[in-house]
Amino acid sequence: MAKIQAIRGMNDILPEQTPKWQYLEDTVRRVLQSYGYSEIRMPIVEQTELFKRSIGEVTDIVEKEMYTFEDRNGDSLTLRPEGTACCVRAAEQNGLLFNQTQKLWYCGPMFRHERPQKGRYRQFNQIGVECFGMQGPDIDAEMIIMTARFWTALGLLDNVTLQINSLGTSEARAEYKTALVTYLSGNLDALDDDSKKRLETNPLRILDSKNEGTQRVLDNAPDFSDYLDAESKEHFEKLLGLLDASGVGYEVNSRLVRGLDYYSKTVFEWVTSDLGAQGTVCAGGRYDGLVEQLGGKPTPGVGFAMGVERLILMLESLAKIPAEVNNSADIFIVAVGEGTQIEAFQLAEILRNEFLSLRVVTHCGGGSFKSQMKKADKSGAPVALIIGENEIKNKTVIVKPLRDLSQVEGLSDVNRHQVETPIRDVLDTIEGYLA
Repeated sequence: MAKIQAIRGMNDILPEQTPKWQYLEDTVRRVLQSYGYSEIRMPIVEQTELFKRSIGEVTDIVEKEMYTFEDRNGDSLTLRPEGTACCVRAAEQNGLLFNQTQKLWYCGPMFRHERPQKGRYRQFNQIGVECFGMQGPDIDAEMIIMTARFWTALGLLDNVTLQINSLGTSEARAEYKTALVTYLSGNLDALDDDSKKRLETNPLRILDSKNEGTQRVLDNAPDFSDYLDAESKEHFEKLLGLLDASGVGYEVNSRLVRGLDYYSKTVFEWVTSDLGAQGTVCAGGRYDGLVEQLGGKPTPGVGFAMGVERLILMLESLAKIPAEVNNSADIFIVAVGEGTQIEAFQLAEILRNEFLSLRVVTHCGGGSFKSQMKKADKSGAPVALIIGENEIKNKTVIVKPLRDLSQVEGLSDVNRHQVETPIRDVLDTIEGYLA
């Protein structure tokens, strides 16, 4: 019988990888908490209409990429392709928006049916942040400054560049869109096929084209900044001033538009050259009309999302994950002989009570002393505690180093040798190995 395989583009995260994920998530969580953001958790399945109304029916996501199906009641449901619309729905449904401000974040899987490639999968994970009820450029600036703090905490600040733009109001975008379509229609033969299709459906996305011929045409296209309304210009200038004052560097990219219909005013991306073609690691912007578009009262909003897989790839390729981020045990307890398993279990619980973050592995399943020591060494633990029949009789424990610990700070040469210690003193004895 053939083995069942995982769905293409939907990957298992194996035990050797999960510590890296936990490191990234814990680092970001600490920064978010320091800025006063609260976690929200939403379902991974929503009504399809939520995404059609928010993302836009003529976007690639809605037209080609969503996992959509009918349930047994005949309702059209979709695995969430992004988190912002879900967060707006959840906040509005639960009364978190009207006459309130909210600073929320979430983490979890998203789903898009596209060709899998390095850093781009059909099930992928995002950390998203959304703020509601604040319309000034100060909250835009705080979000961007906070992302810069992420990169500093992860050691990536020198490997990413902030690109930023303003899309203005919907009226300004409509006026610019007309000018852009007029210009591009006069250069139709020079456009790539995808851009020709987008000319009828979503012309602003042509600005994102990677086709060299289309890029040459765009060099002489109308400039977005010439069509910005006065309010959006002022908002953008104040935002840049706040970033300047905070020491956050940026590049103004007038072709940056983002791929979702709901964005207005501020849009930004953090990009890197360390991931090849998939160079965006964090992106977002302002969406002041989205809440009303989804049935709520007018509420300003701004947010961003980060791709977890891409950041993990980046941390790995740049060797930015600390060596201590792993699944290794701290202590491995070996029990050999009659009646030793009970003592081993009791000792393990004492250790866990005393050192709450300690990773203590007690050998289970029996086996010879030699086989247990092999497993102790394979666990990565720096030290083994050995309990045999003689140790039970003498109320002692053998403390045995498993590897060269001379580089461990605070560990003297004498600690590196196997010692037999009274069980009442074992906590003091092993502290040197855990320094």
